[in-house]
Amino acid sequence: MSHVLIVDNEEKFCKVIKASLELDDLDVAYCTSGEAALEYLAANPVDVVVTDLRMDGMTGIDLLEAIKKNYPSVESMLMTAYATQKTAIEALKKGASDYLIKPFEMDELTIRVKRILEQQQIVAENKRLKQSGSDTPVYFDKIIGKSKKMTEIYRLIKKGSANDATVLVRGESGTGKELVANAIHESSERAGEAFITVNCAALPENLLESELFGFEKGAFTGATQRRIGKFEQANNGSIFLDEIGDMSLSTQAKMLRVLQNKEIYRLGGNERILVNVRIIAATHQNLEKMVEAGEFRQDLYYRLNVFPITLPPVRERKEDIPALIHHFIEMSTAKGIDRAALIPMIDYDWPGNVREIQNAIERAAIVSNGIIAASDIPGSITNPLFSGQPSGGDPFALPAEGLKLDELEQNLIRQAIQMAEGNKTRAAELLGITRRRLYSMMERFNIE
Repeated sequence: MSHVLIVDNEEKFCKVIKASLELDDLDVAYCTSGEAALEYLAANPVDVVVTDLRMDGMTGIDLLEAIKKNYPSVESMLMTAYATQKTAIEALKKGASDYLIKPFEMDELTIRVKRILEQQQIVAENKRLKQSGSDTPVYFDKIIGKSKKMTEIYRLIKKGSANDATVLVRGESGTGKELVANAIHESSERAGEAFITVNCAALPENLLESELFGFEKGAFTGATQRRIGKFEQANNGSIFLDEIGDMSLSTQAKMLRVLQNKEIYRLGGNERILVNVRIIAATHQNLEKMVEAGEFRQDLYYRLNVFPITLPPVRERKEDIPALIHHFIEMSTAKGIDRAALIPMIDYDWPGNVREIQNAIERAAIVSNGIIAASDIPGSITNPLFSGQPSGGDPFALPAEGLKLDELEQNLIRQAIQMAEGNKTRAAELLGITRRRLYSMMERFNIE
């Protein structure tokens, strides 16, 4: 449990904050002076210190300085009723992670403290990953993740590797289906033999058949010599048929013969060729609905679906996002990532899954100055209000027919409040404005 220390001369105020934070399962203690706080820190583990600015004896700024010097792993937040820009800058320079203006709502304090704790955990995880050589979340070479759902995937990969059954890997685009297929091959008795990949969606029907089965000289115009197909190339090894849902019905019939009889015929040839190939297929499509619609052969579906593995999307395993980000930073030119950039990346749902994270980090690494900042991350990630805008254009572009600015502002405010589930502090953060300004705008537009 995370441990928070409150420091304020007013004991009654400390007790109110303590009771509020404890409602959110935080372990909270308080001290009524800076000197007492340092004594407490010397004897107890603390994650975050929340201190008042003006106190008798040691001031909040003095306490921040002492914490930074003697307890560098402890994060701190400053509370003040006398905030100025100069005060805020000084507090941040002395090591404060945040500052809060009195009076404030308790839910706002809780949100700020939890955010600091979350950032602290991310930094600790990144540090652990860098220092650990054997306890990294990388399994089967390139698959990243240690969440409960990914642990189940690793179990299925091991099971699938122990036999020669046909595997059907399912999941949204970008979830890493080819990595799973390769892991199954490398963990099986066929490791060391060929692992051949064919993207069934990338080739038209006639080219896909010649790619898979090969062709004889003179089979068609331009076939000036015999060509060996992918199945023959994969003999004794494995073949990965990516996006098999895009395969035509006529090619599906030939695939069925391979699965049933372990044989192929080259295009334009009559020679029966036996192949010993482990088939691993993948798709992001709903094959069951395709079978019902007559777009995919039912008999082939049953032959493929012997050992299914369904990969979870990133939004269902968000605890793996820090490890994924760290992995792709290690592969990029960036030296690290700023804590402020991590929070929106963890909150984002990543509809493009792991591939989208990789692309975002690669892009951010190029535009950054070495350390990836929040401003280096694409706006569709850092500002979810505009993530649904059409791609390829400016989400803030003025439409040709014009618009009413007041209506746009009202709509954005209502969206932010809805996304924040009524929490005004969170809604203000989504809009990038202060809570006071949000209340002012709500009053102006008569939004309850």
